[in-house]
Amino acid sequence: QVQLVESGGGLVQAGGSLRLSCAASGRPFSRDVMGWFRQAPGKEREFVAAVKSFGATYYADSVKGRFTISRDNAKNTVYLQMNSLKPEDTAVYYCASALGDFYGSMYYRTAVNYAYWGQGTQVTVSS
Repeated sequence: QVQLVESGGGLVQAGGSLRLSCAASGRPFSRDVMGWFRQAPGKEREFVAAVKSFGATYYADSVKGRFTISRDNAKNTVYLQMNSLKPEDTAVYYCASALGDFYGSMYYRTAVNYAYWGQGTQVTVSS
């Protein structure tokens, strides 16, 4: 059974930092693209960041320079370091895994192209 379990969310003041973790189990993820998405109340789920199997990363423009995605394949874990947080970063953050790593970056910016999802972790940034 494939599982993605996020942790590390919480309440933080604007300008602060949080580190999200996503522990994957049930299949080998080292060859999969891993991504983070977020969804704020009343809004659609949006792409945040993704990391390819060999480590290349890409980000939404809204988080570029503030967030860093990384992976530890030995631990089957992906991380999202979030710095200089803003109130508009408030959302439920979801970890996702695609099947393999065969396409370009635009493909992995789309939620429908991911096969597995975690349950989400709430991030709230107060002003």
